[in-house]
Amino acid sequence: MLQNTSRIAAAVLGSVALAATAVLPAAAAGHGHAPAPHHRSAVVLGAIQYDSPGRDDHSNRSLNAEYVTVKNTGRMPVNLRGWSLSDRAGHTYRFGNVRLGGHSQVRVHTGIGRDNRWDVFQDRRDYVWDNHRGTADLRNDHRRIVDSESWGRHGHHGH
Repeated sequence: MLQNTSRIAAAVLGSVALAATAVLPAAAAGHGHAPAPHHRSAVVLGAIQYDSPGRDDHSNRSLNAEYVTVKNTGRMPVNLRGWSLSDRAGHTYRFGNVRLGGHSQVRVHTGIGRDNRWDVFQDRRDYVWDNHRGTADLRNDHRRIVDSESWGRHGHHGH
């Protein structure tokens, strides 16, 4: 009886291991730009306001109504020093000493303003994010893309 129990247990464990192996490649294949699950960053892109409401009159108010939200979905705080936010045209914003608490977010505005815990400013005098199509890439302090959002004709996202 003990011998049969061992064989059954070995067969069950073997089946579970085989099933787990079969599931992993399928799950990883559907992620596109996202990093492998075990390397996934707690810091991700949130809401993106790429089309400033109202007329695009290049006023500082209009420029600051264009923003990208960076969210920390984890419990531990993260210092964003050395991280960057960029578009495919090469516009890049580099974070200074921005401490993003656990389960919190910061908005990165295009225009000029005074940085605080909830809002940081690129201090630009022109729009960054294309109203019709674009991509925002968030890179960590090792210059690796940790999250990317696209919108418009070739994108999948719309805010």
